[in-house]
Amino acid sequence: MVKSVDEKHGTFVPLSERFTDGGARFAEPRKLEADCLLEKAVEQYQIRNFQAALKTFQQGLETYRDLQDLQGKGRCLGGLGLIYYALGNYPEAIACSHQSLTIARQFKDLPTERQALSNLGNSYRHLEDYGRALDYKQQSLTVAQKNGDRRGEMAALNNLGMAHKAMNDCPQAIYYYHKSLTIAREMSDMQVEGQVLRNLGNAHHAMANYAQTVVCYEQLLAIARQDPDRQTEAQVLKNLASACYTLGDQPRAIAYHQQRLAIARLQGDFRAQEQVLESLAVLHDSLGDYERAIQYHEQRLSVVKALQDERLEQQVLASLRTVSCAIGDFSRANKY
Repeated sequence: MVKSVDEKHGTFVPLSERFTDGGARFAEPRKLEADCLLEKAVEQYQIRNFQAALKTFQQGLETYRDLQDLQGKGRCLGGLGLIYYALGNYPEAIACSHQSLTIARQFKDLPTERQALSNLGNSYRHLEDYGRALDYKQQSLTVAQKNGDRRGEMAALNNLGMAHKAMNDCPQAIYYYHKSLTIAREMSDMQVEGQVLRNLGNAHHAMANYAQTVVCYEQLLAIARQDPDRQTEAQVLKNLASACYTLGDQPRAIAYHQQRLAIARLQGDFRAQEQVLESLAVLHDSLGDYERAIQYHEQRLSVVKALQDERLEQQVLASLRTVSCAIGDFSRANKY
């Protein structure tokens, strides 16, 4: 499955690490309760149930405070930072992550320190404070490397790429994405590999390196095709068609649109069908294949009628009249 870990912003936010205590079975009941709350909150975060995770982290935080367990408090604060980030509340994400970072450094808790630094970097990036964003992301990378944390290193490199992309420094973004991609492939982490390929393709697209954009998206497509719901595959096919069209490779663009149309029809997605059929009609029109363009416009008309969208229906009829007139078939134009 290829989905961005943070689908709203397209940013890789590393998951909160699971912490275990070898002597937990001998711990007092309240300590066990707090540890269980922390574990439950992490699981809720991982399945993107953010509101539930927020409440559970807060309960865990209160329990650790009652126990005067500073390290547990720091880990819950780090988790809250991730939740607030996911909810788009960047000031709160920063506040919680700063507190978590202070405690983690006191205990030399490197996983929690790296997580807090990563979240600070991502939050400051969304606030467009790129100086601080780069500083925290670089610190996150250093901690991950110091701890031999390849997954954390992979995340930090990807996040550095995201920061440089936000600053319109695409060459540097590409440099970091490639390093992150190398680790993702070493670890056989196809989810992260897919995300980094998407980021890499977008960076090349921003630099008008459309051929490289296509290379990245085609590699992403191979991964996306392993997702049974096929939504990601359809989106990648759309991006590939657009990039090929920009390259002037209309036949290839048509082929990708046709593949996307097949998925839309299989899923009964009329809106997607309407969009793809319009693109196919326009592409064939640009190639001078007016009969094929008319066929796609007519298929689009049937879909629009099923959608009961009168505005779009009038638009399609106008397109049909225009193409019919272009080939001198005025009797056909009058039918529309």
